[in-house]
Amino acid sequence: MIFQEMSHAIQDFIETGGQVLLVIGVLIFTMWLLILERIFYYLRGHRQTARKAIEVWQSRVERSSWEAEQIRDAWISRVTMALGGNLPLLQAMVALCPLLGLMGTVTGMIEVFDVMAVAGSGNVRSMAAGVSKATIPTMAGMVGALSGVFATTWLKRVTKRERLQLEQQLALDDNHQMVTA
Repeated sequence: MIFQEMSHAIQDFIETGGQVLLVIGVLIFTMWLLILERIFYYLRGHRQTARKAIEVWQSRVERSSWEAEQIRDAWISRVTMALGGNLPLLQAMVALCPLLGLMGTVTGMIEVFDVMAVAGSGNVRSMAAGVSKATIPTMAGMVGALSGVFATTWLKRVTKRERLQLEQQLALDDNHQMVTA
């Protein structure tokens, strides 16, 4: 009963906002799936990857040569690449949200102008549907972009912090003193 009412409310909202709203909804849903995937990776997979890099580095006998430094940098890059994962894709999705909202605005206004051309400018009720199709996708695109901006900013900050921590852990030699270049 409650699920059916929610389903009808969502369907009415999508119809009020037009087809562009559906595309924005799919984009936001996909974006948040990728954000949650990154969060779960940070909580689970990253620790294992970083631990492996640290174990490989600490198993090396010689850690002060140019070759050792290149190996260290390669491990840091591998871990950072795994941490960053789909952040560029997420940033593109965040940028796409307001653009799709703008497209919804344009298509809604086209509908308003069509109503005005057919029924005249005095039919306010007919124009209201087009105005809602113009404003709802804009709002949805902005909400999706804002939530995505906050999430991707946090993910980038975590990535940077974890990279710095790994660099510090791999920069220590056997005597726990910083390696000088």
